[in-house]
Amino acid sequence: MPEEDLVELKFRLYDGSDIGPIRYAASSTVAMLKERIISEWPRDKKIIPRVATDVKLICSGKILENNKTVAQCRSPFDEIPGGFITMHVVVQPSSSKVKTEKKVDELSKKTTCSCTIL
Repeated sequence: MPEEDLVELKFRLYDGSDIGPIRYAASSTVAMLKERIISEWPRDKKIIPRVATDVKLICSGKILENNKTVAQCRSPFDEIPGGFITMHVVVQPSSSKVKTEKKVDELSKKTTCSCTIL
């Protein structure tokens, strides 16, 4: 693969730590990047994404769509020789998961017993 077809990316996590920099083909999609992020996510973190839909990538202030390629996401300011592009990673669990966790919490609160045995 020619050198100019590779893009060096670094992913900034919520706590300021990074994954990368890693070289990707300019034709790689955002969905592929998300899968790679999940596979390389540090397991010692408090928040760990489970699926690609839990992850949002932000570059140049824009949330990137899964079907876009790395080449389509680059801004003109990213053309620094010898540099790399930093993308911010936001972990946002799917809303259905959050709702079910909320229901479980509410259910456990309602089913508590306040009996006193003497």
